[in-house]
Amino acid sequence: MDNINPDYRLIFPATSRNRDSIAEVLSNYISRNSLILEIASGSGEHGVFFQKKFPSITWQTSDPELVHRKSINSWIMHEGLYSKMPDPLNLDVDMRPWPITNRLGALIKGIVCINMIHISPWSCTRSLFEESKKYLDQSNFLMLYGPFFRNAKQTSESNLNFDQSLKKQNPLWGLRNLENVNNLAFENGFILDNVIDMPANNLSVFYRLK
Repeated sequence: MDNINPDYRLIFPATSRNRDSIAEVLSNYISRNSLILEIASGSGEHGVFFQKKFPSITWQTSDPELVHRKSINSWIMHEGLYSKMPDPLNLDVDMRPWPITNRLGALIKGIVCINMIHISPWSCTRSLFEESKKYLDQSNFLMLYGPFFRNAKQTSESNLNFDQSLKKQNPLWGLRNLENVNNLAFENGFILDNVIDMPANNLSVFYRLK
């Protein structure tokens, strides 16, 4: 991380609004001295926040976008976490196999994916489950966070509007139906462990392997 320019740091306003509530639910799943892999880490703001919130663990970020990886490294340097947090992985969830070494794969105790599946094609959600199962066991978890449609509950107007705005940007994007995501999880050997209502009409969804 030598000569990382702090001006590469990106700021995503949603991060400061949701990081505390996400950390609260994660605290019930994260075990000490574990390594958590974050998929699609974006700016890196979540990563450094969770690393500081849970100092006994290692938070491994990843993102396919160079501008995001530069931001992640800049945030790591800015927060003085360069001796604790590894560089972000250049990981595109849909490019398989994932660039994870055997050593790193053996350390992973949880996989976290925040606000990705609604701004990516459905193939990325499929890849997420198909690849994640290679690195987890029954004692580990896969967490998804974001807005969802649910068959049994009325969708908020804000989420309906958000879904339409996403589809205008890219017809392959949009809020996912939680039941469809669950079915994909079940096909890959996962069980639904918990669904937690979060602020601003979001959900934290936890899966474990059978």
